[in-house]
Amino acid sequence: MTTSAPFSIRTLGTGDATLLEGMLTMFGEAFGEPETYSGARPRPAYLGRLLGDPHFIALAALEAGTVVGGLAAYELPKFERERSEIYLYDLAVAEAHRRRGIATALIEALRRIATARGAWVIFVQADPGDDPAIALYAGLGTREDVLHFDIAVPPGQA
Repeated sequence: MTTSAPFSIRTLGTGDATLLEGMLTMFGEAFGEPETYSGARPRPAYLGRLLGDPHFIALAALEAGTVVGGLAAYELPKFERERSEIYLYDLAVAEAHRRRGIATALIEALRRIATARGAWVIFVQADPGDDPAIALYAGLGTREDVLHFDIAVPPGQA
């Protein structure tokens, strides 16, 4: 791990749409998918509503006010028991800021949130070949090999 300026972790709320936009930009750069994360960017009002949704969790790693890492997760209330699971949907750290413990700090912050909400597990998907992500998650949790299916939804009629 290299040392440089300290970073802080912030849980984003309804007034943080600008920081969420910074996360979207950073995700696009980190994943090499700028079109996915910026091509049809939601309006600030939409982002504000999303940040106000109690089941959406957004954490930003900030350094000097700039987003250098981020995590987006969803709390999924369960029906078979009075508990929830947390789905870690996206996690990335800007390339120039990697190997400093930012991803682990984001996950640890999510763990504290999960505990406070009474969640029983956090789960995350990693794609084959994404060795850094697989190594990170393997060091923090138990691996399960599952199959993932995308089921297309027919276009709606407005």
